[in-house]
Amino acid sequence: MKPQIRPAAQVDPDDVLPTTVLADVHRLSGEFWSTASDELIEEVPVALVYNGISHAVMLASPSDLEDFALGFSLSEGILARPGELYDIEVKPGCDGISIEMEIASERFVGLKDRRRQLTGRTGCGLCGVESLAGVTAMPDKTLHAGEPLTVAAIHEALRQLPHWQAMRERCGSAHAAAWADAAGNIRCVREDVGRHNALDKLVGALARSGDAGDGFVLVTSRASYEMVQKTASAGLPALVAVSAPTALAVRQAQAAGLLLVGFARAHGMVVYAGAERIVDAGGVLAPPTLM
Repeated sequence: MKPQIRPAAQVDPDDVLPTTVLADVHRLSGEFWSTASDELIEEVPVALVYNGISHAVMLASPSDLEDFALGFSLSEGILARPGELYDIEVKPGCDGISIEMEIASERFVGLKDRRRQLTGRTGCGLCGVESLAGVTAMPDKTLHAGEPLTVAAIHEALRQLPHWQAMRERCGSAHAAAWADAAGNIRCVREDVGRHNALDKLVGALARSGDAGDGFVLVTSRASYEMVQKTASAGLPALVAVSAPTALAVRQAQAAGLLLVGFARAHGMVVYAGAERIVDAGGVLAPPTLM
């Protein structure tokens, strides 16, 4: 049965959309699998619209959005003071949320003159996108599932990864994205201060070498929507992260046929999508069937 995602039991009535949801997952602890419900943080594309013109799309939690819009406008220099924001309206839609703001005419003229592209950020892979259209689109091509993946292979890659992280060893503050083969042996690692950048570098390296083969991506970060999108777009069949995924990432992984594992540790992990491709050393399906 396909894992289900549903609203959390407690939803803040002041929030535009639920900020967390519950997902059916497979959890490995030691040698024992169990099924459980896991609470995931939600991420939603949020378009910032000034005087009818969409300026940027950010991925954000759907709470305190008026504060987010005003804070963004001030910290980016779009507004000089709060009083220059005349009106604000938060509008949920099929593709995300639009925050429509009316600002002082002189500030809007300055915004049009700059049209700053918000690229190069380390925290968001969508900064600089100007509208909600197409933000959550996944690649049209069918994702090759690859060979089944063993728990032992994931644990082996986790064991090897620290020895490949030269930048983190020297100065810290670096994320890594690694490609491991079906046995868990790491073949390529790229590091960067931004998790998205590290994954982009890995995708580029694999494209240049052309020898990815069967295996999986291992990242030292959370599994956000962008990380799932980048992995699937590159045709790579599995993404393993040491931290949590977001709800949008799980939905997109399910839609793309991507194996998605979070909270990967030496003695445990949580499988959020594609559990039918996790097997034990003997090739037998490892996680229990969701009821």
